[in-house]
Amino acid sequence: MTRLLFPLVLSLLLASPVSAQVIKIATLAPDGSAWMRELRAASAEVKQGTAGRVDVKFYPGGVMGNDAVVLRKMRLGQLQGGVLTSSELSLVYPDATAYSLPFLMDSWDEVARVRASVDPLLAKGFEQRGIRMLGVSGLGFAYLMSDRPLRTKADMGGIKLWIPSNDEIAARTFKMGGINTIPLPLGDVFTSLQTGLVDTVVNTPSGAIVLQWHGKVKHMVDLPLTFVVGFLVLDDKAWKKISAADQAVLAAAFDSAGKRMDANIRRDDASALAAMKKQGITVGPLEPAEAARWRDFGARVTTQMEAEKAISPEILAAIRRALAQPKAP
Repeated sequence: MTRLLFPLVLSLLLASPVSAQVIKIATLAPDGSAWMRELRAASAEVKQGTAGRVDVKFYPGGVMGNDAVVLRKMRLGQLQGGVLTSSELSLVYPDATAYSLPFLMDSWDEVARVRASVDPLLAKGFEQRGIRMLGVSGLGFAYLMSDRPLRTKADMGGIKLWIPSNDEIAARTFKMGGINTIPLPLGDVFTSLQTGLVDTVVNTPSGAIVLQWHGKVKHMVDLPLTFVVGFLVLDDKAWKKISAADQAVLAAAFDSAGKRMDANIRRDDASALAAMKKQGITVGPLEPAEAARWRDFGARVTTQMEAEKAISPEILAAIRRALAQPKAP
């Protein structure tokens, strides 16, 4: 009897599935948002494509803390990844902020040309610092939004402007313009708008709606200040625990998700802007002299950072080559 049972037990043990490699990823994106829908779709692709060997779990809405906390939890192994902003990631890899240089790009065509060359360079730079860039997605152009009209230099005086924590580019640019800034984590901005701690923010139209800031501002300046991206990154130690075949599935699924989000964001931003206008938010330009003044500040900040090598020469050269290419027909 024992001889008959042993092969049966052994076969059952061998047939038992291996425990899944669980990848825990935190994000500030609210559950139910377009970002989360695409991320969850990619997670389902990974689970199916790896036959359950890799299970990607998301913690949305900032439940794991702000970006700085998420990075710390990744170092401690409590999380394996995060969907993070460039300002916090710049503490690990300064070139993460390259796309945020002020007035760097003015159109989606320029964004496409620059990212085709620079995304692979950023992925390589992250990898050299022990981080795997699993995905990157454009979130759109960011604009000044305030509870007051902003058209002239005088209008800009006295505003209480939020900038992201550790956003060196924004801090340099607005300091050059004589504006005092209030650095805060992204998750603290909504409450700060409610209490009046800040009255002016910089965000994309879709971002303002997703984060529910749009109800706290009345005016938007029609001048794109910067291009915003979000990075999906994994700690390299977690990545290396996954087999090469499953790594390929994971990379393909989230690369596809990033491309879908890139394709959707232009439509979403246009819809968000229309919704904000319908709500009563006015959109208008700066006076030409004031717009030129801020563009000059942006150029000077880029020159400063280049001289200090705060952004690597290789990345800046790749951006300039891409921008010099002719526009798509």
